[in-house]
Amino acid sequence: MLKKKLRQFEFVTLMASLMSIVALAIDALLPALDIIGISVGSISAIDNQMLITMIFLGLGIGPLVFGPISDSIGRKPVVYMGFGLFIVASFICIYANSLEMMVVGRILQGIGLSAPRTISIAMIRDIYEGDYMARIMSFVTVVFILVPIIAPAVGKFILDQYNWQAIFYVQLFFGVLVSIWFWKRQPETLALEKREKFTSHIFIDGLKELMKYRVTIAYTLISGFIVGSFLVYLSTSQQIFEQQYNLKEEFPYIFAALAISIGSATFLNGTLVLKYGMERLITTSLFAFFGISLLYIILYYNSPNPSIWVLLTFFGLQFFAIGFLFGNLRAMAMHPVGHIAGIAAAITGFVSTIMAVPISTFIGHYVVDSSLPLFIGFLVCASISIGIWAYLKLSVKKAPVQMV
Repeated sequence: MLKKKLRQFEFVTLMASLMSIVALAIDALLPALDIIGISVGSISAIDNQMLITMIFLGLGIGPLVFGPISDSIGRKPVVYMGFGLFIVASFICIYANSLEMMVVGRILQGIGLSAPRTISIAMIRDIYEGDYMARIMSFVTVVFILVPIIAPAVGKFILDQYNWQAIFYVQLFFGVLVSIWFWKRQPETLALEKREKFTSHIFIDGLKELMKYRVTIAYTLISGFIVGSFLVYLSTSQQIFEQQYNLKEEFPYIFAALAISIGSATFLNGTLVLKYGMERLITTSLFAFFGISLLYIILYYNSPNPSIWVLLTFFGLQFFAIGFLFGNLRAMAMHPVGHIAGIAAAITGFVSTIMAVPISTFIGHYVVDSSLPLFIGFLVCASISIGIWAYLKLSVKKAPVQMV
């Protein structure tokens, strides 16, 4: 029993580490956005947001390649491919001398990191399903959240001691370290008899199979809107706290505190999901996300930014609600499609991420001298998500069978 618990603990920690390189590549860069922008010839805060949003574009594109391949040749080789591309892309970023080249490097970083990010979800689905998958996803996310808590502070420390290029070297170091750990300790989770022959139509076949499941489609779309609204915060947080509130030195600590809010909810979800189930937690959290956004807009519409403590309270409440959504939405989407976990993780990840990038880019353009547009974006995304949830519930009542 002890050995089993230790193996599960290492598995959770390793899967979280595979995902955490993504968080490190995003969040450690936040304190350096304006400095990197100046170095590559950009002085626009809105243009500098692309250094965050474009890596998500890569994270959305990459799974379409890596997911089907993993269903054919296994999970582990695909992770190695992704880390190899990430290394190349990191050097492109280090030596970039224009915003365009930096954006190319960030997109390629995202494509490379989409392999460990997507395959970790597929590996979890290979072993677990249902509420137990949601429980494991919650624990994975808790460990994963530790990186956003410390990443901006680490990034600022590196920036103060060395330069912005050193942030990319640190990312490379941890990427290599995790890949070696993965190589030495993680067995392959996709049995030979469950592998699909790689053909030119494997993606189309997987898409056709996935489209049969209303639950998968609905929760993937909801995930896209939730991730999109959160991505607005990620891409504008430096601008809000450093420029609107003049809290440049305090920014890493504020970011860490808000990350703890998400982590606390995610940890709590690991316990509550077995008691109440994924659907009830998703429903409650969606309506909480909607209500908190609406309250902020009512209180501060056509008003200047509130005090920092009021803003942090609202952000903390919002992210606590989001903490119950991330893992549960992915687990609900993946629940009916375990027989094609690799391609399903790829397609659902692609759809939610590709949705998130234009959503965050559009809303982010309005976050100039006020945080109000951010909460309006939260409200719109929450409203559409609730609409999709309501449509799913009504359609299931009319036709209980999940398949179209």
